[in-house]
Amino acid sequence: MSSTTSAPDETRPPRGEGEPRGWPSSRQPPLLELSGLYHRWKRQPKPVLDDVSLALAPTTVTWIGGRNGVGKTTLLRLAAGILRPQRGSVRIGELTPDSRGGVYQRQIGFLSAGDRGLQARLQVRQQLDYWARLAYVPRERRAELVERTVDHFELQELAERRVDRMSMGQRQRLRIAMAFLHEPRVLLLDEPRNSLDEDGYALLANQIERIRREGAAVLWCSPRGEGRVIACDASYSLQDGRLERTE
Repeated sequence: MSSTTSAPDETRPPRGEGEPRGWPSSRQPPLLELSGLYHRWKRQPKPVLDDVSLALAPTTVTWIGGRNGVGKTTLLRLAAGILRPQRGSVRIGELTPDSRGGVYQRQIGFLSAGDRGLQARLQVRQQLDYWARLAYVPRERRAELVERTVDHFELQELAERRVDRMSMGQRQRLRIAMAFLHEPRVLLLDEPRNSLDEDGYALLANQIERIRREGAAVLWCSPRGEGRVIACDASYSLQDGRLERTE
């Protein structure tokens, strides 16, 4: 797939003179800060991540590309607090993945690659409600956010359908909807375009734009061959454990 981008959004907050797009300006302290991350898997001679640093500011979209197995998923799992860094730090303001009560994880919306995370026998609306409970959404807001998510991702016709009776593309749309449901401050997307048709991709792009305008930061990772398919403030390539800025 060829790389496509849209024209910059002139409504985005101004940045300081000389400051690169995608990095916090004096007006925009970072939401998510990854500093000096190092990770090496057992029985692997080289680290998959070696001194990787990245800052995501509010209202920005950042894209990372790279070949399969280069470490994109590992980076996202560290950012989500699923893995702990062997060296370096991960934080949202004063919060870290080790903060008590899962308060860090509640700030994160994470879409993993693949098709996991769904309960086959649940209907779509039931799956969303189940996820809202796991994401610590307050009881009084669950129904509201479930219905809002159904509307945002045009799941009305599927709302009473069991997950195991949906197509792969429909299940991917549901998995993406779950990542948005609890109104995260940071959205981490691992190969989100898998199995989506053009309508599904358009919905995803629209919801990324919505959550960005509401102040969130978005990080999208995809394989090198997919190319950069969304408008973004900064783009990077991950290779040999290092993150390099690209145009």
